[in-house]
Amino acid sequence: MPEISRRAFAGLVGGGAVTAVATAGTTAEAAPAERPFKARPGGPASARRPNLLVILGDDLGWADLSSYGAPHIRTPHLDRLARQGVRFTDAYSGSATCSPTRFSLYTGRYPGRTPGGLAEPIANRAQGLDPNHPTLASQLKKAGYSTALIGKWHCGWLPDYSPTKSGWDEFFGNFGGVLEYFSKLGQLGTYDLYEGDAEYQDLRYYTEVLTERAVEYVGRDHDKPWLLNLNFTTPHWPWLAEDDAETGAEIAAKIRAAKNQAEVSRALNHYDGGSVEKYTQMVESLDAAVGEVLTALRRSGQEENTLVLFASDNGGERYSYNWPLSGEKFVLLEGGIRVPAIVRWPARIDGRQVSHEPNFSPDWTATLLELGGARPDPAYPLDGRSLAGYLLRDEDVPERDLFWRVRANRALRRGDWKYYRDETGEDHLYNLAADSREQADLGPDRPELLAELKASWEKIADGLLPYPTA
Repeated sequence: MPEISRRAFAGLVGGGAVTAVATAGTTAEAAPAERPFKARPGGPASARRPNLLVILGDDLGWADLSSYGAPHIRTPHLDRLARQGVRFTDAYSGSATCSPTRFSLYTGRYPGRTPGGLAEPIANRAQGLDPNHPTLASQLKKAGYSTALIGKWHCGWLPDYSPTKSGWDEFFGNFGGVLEYFSKLGQLGTYDLYEGDAEYQDLRYYTEVLTERAVEYVGRDHDKPWLLNLNFTTPHWPWLAEDDAETGAEIAAKIRAAKNQAEVSRALNHYDGGSVEKYTQMVESLDAAVGEVLTALRRSGQEENTLVLFASDNGGERYSYNWPLSGEKFVLLEGGIRVPAIVRWPARIDGRQVSHEPNFSPDWTATLLELGGARPDPAYPLDGRSLAGYLLRDEDVPERDLFWRVRANRALRRGDWKYYRDETGEDHLYNLAADSREQADLGPDRPELLAELKASWEKIADGLLPYPTA
């Protein structure tokens, strides 16, 4: 098989995707004319440190935005964000499920560095992010930032774990991985909406509640730079939109009547509901919410010097649109870990750009720490590599392998090549530039390369904590 450059291949595919989107009737905003990324020349070396607005969707698939190719979902606000900044085609989450990715983003390290990161995902009060471990928030706070987290935490429950114990000055949101959008009954079968460490009563649609809080935060008269982690639960199941209070009440009743944790989980998993149309409604609701927050940011006068990062915590699930990728949440095929990612910073980065450079969640931790003037704790070395030089100084992206581990599932990406071990223990080798669907296993043709990538994976894995045997 002839090898072609990632940029050349992505350019061909990207052009086809834009044509397909336009043919499907999506607005011109959804298909911005993009050019390959290049750092803006002559940027001021002593520019003010930016505010940092990090927005996560929940279980949002790689192609669920119209700017990424969805023919049936309209996301004008996120498409506009992409048009004003850089859209990344080869961005990845730190893991294939919720809480491990959040560990990787908050710590800048592989989830397997910490005991709580071994849970895939966290499901009980015994597990969480050690409050003594440095985080994105705690290190930026030391550098003079105000810090807040609004929305889904999913890195442990009270009394031992909380954003306010891990460096965030303020917290408003839910501790668990999922909740019913109206009653706020969550993963443990109990009420799960908090302000700080105290319950906060609000039975409105959750996306609306989080948006309102985020609008208030960005609109404040801040006296120093700030970090806001805005973590929506949308479009994670249960499949509920703003007009589904009645269905939400039915799910809440099942949770209240549940005799054990398994019955709570079945009610929230919502296997008896949902549809492509309902999922579309939820994604478009997320888009509208992000639009409201970005409008508030612009009105506050802080837009120019605020870096906005939008991404998802893992690949799509059930009703998500992931074409042309294979797989979904929970597995390390591309559909389980490749996610949409958009960066905008008007003061330093030009718009209408697209980047095909591979990156994953821990890279953004390192990037934000560098931009915020924070020094990572040397006792907890980062696994991510800062992209600040690439974004601002026209430097090459640091060479490194992207690594994932989910029980028996393995993956490692180096350039265009991906090593993958499936759940049966069989090893595969894919060239993602030529085969993003991971259909042509080139391992038999390139045994030396397969062995090399496998050895690199094992070297990294040897430095991680083992999974509990029980």
